[in-house]
Amino acid sequence: MASPFSPSTTVAQACWTVSPGRAEIRDESLPPLGGDEVRVRTLHTGVSRGTEGLVFRGEVPAGETHRMRAPFQVGEFPGPVKYGYVNVGVVEAGPAGLLGRTVFCLYPHQTVYQVPAHAVVPLPSGVPAARAVLAANLETAINALWDAAPRLGDRIAVVGGGTLGLLVAWLAARLPGCDVQVIDTEASRADIAAALGAGFALPMAARADADLVVHTSGQGAGLATALRLAAFEATVLELSWYGNRAVSVPLGEAFHSQRLTLKSSQVGHVATAQRGRWSHRRRLELALSLLTDPVLDRLITHCAPFQELPQVLARLATGASDTLCHRIDYPA
Repeated sequence: MASPFSPSTTVAQACWTVSPGRAEIRDESLPPLGGDEVRVRTLHTGVSRGTEGLVFRGEVPAGETHRMRAPFQVGEFPGPVKYGYVNVGVVEAGPAGLLGRTVFCLYPHQTVYQVPAHAVVPLPSGVPAARAVLAANLETAINALWDAAPRLGDRIAVVGGGTLGLLVAWLAARLPGCDVQVIDTEASRADIAAALGAGFALPMAARADADLVVHTSGQGAGLATALRLAAFEATVLELSWYGNRAVSVPLGEAFHSQRLTLKSSQVGHVATAQRGRWSHRRRLELALSLLTDPVLDRLITHCAPFQELPQVLARLATGASDTLCHRIDYPA
């Protein structure tokens, strides 16, 4: 039988969520490279545990399917859909100025792919490819602090010690005079919080009267803790996205008497205060430039080969609590 792929066709493999709770690796063929495109061979991808978990479980609300689309998504929710947005690879074909460069792209999990040249961002010197899988979460953390607008000397509580929460804490702890505490139910997160310059507490031992509270746990109980820790007229910034799950929020306790502000933040739009001057690309370039600190490698707690990605997605979707960033490594 003749091959379905012509000699000029590049064959790739990609991970698809074929139905809620089930993913598989599929072969794909790439057409000849266009004049304004690059071909990138993937080195690493990162699994966005929160958002990709919702996609894998089929929990994207019907009214949010358009806003939830990843830049290079193929297919529709709930599936089959090729989804993801944390891809680091090497340009193997395209404009001379990009050939051989290691780049970041908001592309799904795929061994080799083609996109317009403007869609890739070269990694700065000093940022290893394996660490660059943190870029999307760090970009979200940057946008969150732009939305929150912390002041020098603030007491800042970050409820949720996952990858995103720890990156928020790392950035906030670098602000002069700020005292940052990470709150999580996993006591094992204390060591990494300390390495990032923040304190740590279990929920019932957390310090109250925070000037700013950032919530990233993805759990209703975490949001209740965030409201409890907020000081008079403080802001609680909500970074969790719950998909189609309803969340009970205790607004009948001290919420009104404390005059609290509950504010959402989402990375799809540049924060309002910066939007007139910052593009999405400039914000991503900032995130990549901050990834020179080796301490951030501690956030990458698990790695797996690309062929095991369907099993990794299934495990993370069950709420495995021992994982921070999960990096997927591709064959050389």
